[in-house]
Formats: sequence, structure tokens, C-alpha cells
Amino acid sequence: MLADLPDRNVSAASQVAHALSTHQVSMEFDFYTAVDDLRPEDTEGADMLGIVEFNSACFYRYANVDLAQLSENLAGDAVLAQRTLDAFIRASVSAIPTGKQNSMAAHNPPALVFAVARERGLWSLANAFLQPVRPQRDGDLMGQSAKALDRYWGQLSAMYGQGSIAGMWMAMLDGEQQLVHLGSARQTNLQAVVQGVLDAASIVRP
Repeated sequence: MLADLPDRNVSAASQVAHALSTHQVSMEFDFYTAVDDLRPEDTEGADMLGIVEFNSACFYRYANVDLAQLSENLAGDAVLAQRTLDAFIRASVSAIPTGKQNSMAAHNPPALVFAVARERGLWSLANAFLQPVRPQRDGDLMGQSAKALDRYWGQLSAMYGQGSIAGMWMAMLDGEQQLVHLGSARQTNLQAVVQGVLDAASIVRP
């Protein structure tokens, strides 16, 4: 958006939701001090001290892409649209916040990736976690989150049907976990998920 040049405004081809934890989270506090190495030798004490809040959680992230709008934004260049969609999916999966990484080293790739190609309509699965998941004997937070996601997808599909869905693909780290409603979408790895979406893009594009 350019306020001074409204004719240059571009409609976004994607929507990205804020990540949310799938379970109850407690804030932790990290006390730190910093010392100036260039201070005179006869000066003692810290130059700065404080507290940093942080947490550790299993997050659900959601994003979508409007292929028609993307194609329009790229002047109808189908090849560029495919490359952009490919890059967007991979970036969405690999994106990790960079803040405080030197002190937290939070480099954790997603445990489950689920992609859907539609002719119309959008479904966020955030409501799968209205009831926060809890670790159980038969599953940790990631496993229980996957079950909640699977269950909610089944509920949505039963109520609204899947007539507008051109394809769906899912890959997850735990190869042993069985999912009732998403099991048919299971792929061996992320590459298979991305390729499935790209192959279906020509079907759902007007």
C-alpha cells in the first residue's frame, strides 16, 4: 500500500496467521548481566542487568495463498507463479523467528506439515486447540497436537464435505503415529508435499 500512489497498491495474495500454542504455556524468566570490557580496571560491577521472558511450546501455524491473485500480481506469468508458490511453502515450513537465537538456539523444524489445495473456501484449524492438549502416556505434546488436528479435520469434513478440495498432503516426523482422518494424505517427506501442491496448482487455478 502506497498512500501517495494509490494506483500502485497491490492486493495481497497470501494471509498469514499468528502462531498459537496448542497447549497451556507458562512464561519463564532468564536473568542476565552484561559487562563492558573496555571499562577501567578499577571499576567493578555489571553495566547492565535485566530479565528476558521466554517460553517453550508446540505451535500451530496457518497460512494460505490465493493462486488467482498471485497470478494477477505476477502479470499472468504461470512459471513465476509456480516458483513463487514453491518458495512460499518451503519458507512457511522453515521460517523460524530469529530473535534471541544466540541465547536460546530454538532451531526446531515442524513435526507435522499439512497442505490443502482447494477450488474455493478456506479452513484454518486453529479451533482444534480450543481445548489445550496435554501430554499423555501414549503421546507427548506434539503427538497429542497431531491427534487434535486430525480429529478437528474429521469434524470439519463431516459437516461441510470435501467437494471443493482438489488434493491434500501431509508429512510428519513420527512415522509410527496413526491418524484417522489425515492418514490418506500422508507422504514420505516435505518434498512430496510440495510437489503435490505444485501439481494440483494447475487444477485449482481459474
